[in-house]
Amino acid sequence: MKNRVITISREFGSGGRTIGRQTAERLGIPCYDSELIDKIAEKSGFAKEYIAEKGEYSAKGGWFASAFSDRTFNGTSNQDYLWIVQRDIILELAQKESCVIVGRCADYLLKDVADCLTVFVHADIQKRAERIVKRYGETSQTPEKRLKDKDKRRSTYYRFYTDRDWGAVQNYHLAMDSGVLGIEKCVEIITGAAKRS
Repeated sequence: MKNRVITISREFGSGGRTIGRQTAERLGIPCYDSELIDKIAEKSGFAKEYIAEKGEYSAKGGWFASAFSDRTFNGTSNQDYLWIVQRDIILELAQKESCVIVGRCADYLLKDVADCLTVFVHADIQKRAERIVKRYGETSQTPEKRLKDKDKRRSTYYRFYTDRDWGAVQNYHLAMDSGVLGIEKCVEIITGAAKRS
């Protein structure tokens, strides 16, 4: 019997990380989010801070910058190397145990190799702005600008490595508005779907 893996893709500030953790707790399985960064750091030798920034975000400047930034003479970049390490770790985790994996293109990486429930969490920009200010505090940038920047870089990264559109409903089994449903209801829906399917 295949392990059951739940992947949580999310807009910045939508509460996807919290939903992933609470879903894992409810199901009694591990959740890999920052833990994934630890594993990638251990295997790659890169600093955790570098991985947190480069592991699911494109370079600032969009697709073109991602395609050509930090390339060596043979055409690879540090980000390409991190992608390979990240892919291998995610595939190993799915083979080893049932779990929840937050972000890092896990929905794409596991689509053909695991018993996978894929989820995309989104919310209205105002709700997300309130959430990031409460969680991370104010910065010189407006919350809306921070959200748009993070989401754009995440979308570009996803497109670059998967050739798919990040957030397109066809790529996920469930797409949920956490601003309307609330964190608890999202967890309840995912948990129910994970048990039934």
